[in-house]
Amino acid sequence: MGKNISSINEQLYDNKCPLLCAMDIFDSKWKLPIIWYINDNENHKLRYKELQRKLILITPTMLTKCLRELEHDKMIKRTQFDTIPPTVEYSLTTLGESLIPALNSLFEWAESNIAK
Repeated sequence: MGKNISSINEQLYDNKCPLLCAMDIFDSKWKLPIIWYINDNENHKLRYKELQRKLILITPTMLTKCLRELEHDKMIKRTQFDTIPPTVEYSLTTLGESLIPALNSLFEWAESNIAK
């Protein structure tokens, strides 16, 4: 039924390990909050400045880097509008949306255990 520890350890060092693949995508502490806030917004879209206001401790360079990497990994979609100044919105792709149930579970776990 469950995997034993040695089997899990072997998988962790195998390049096909799902956990390591996920950790490769979410290697920054900011990527999951970016996905969370985009999903949490009323229309499931956020502009760059809106994300910057929600993630108050992130630097503009780090936000740009994370957004580019999430777009490269097909977790978010970047839509640019031909306005002056240019307007850019970020939304979740189907792949990004598929992460939301796991993030909800992680949120509930943290909320239940944060005081411990």
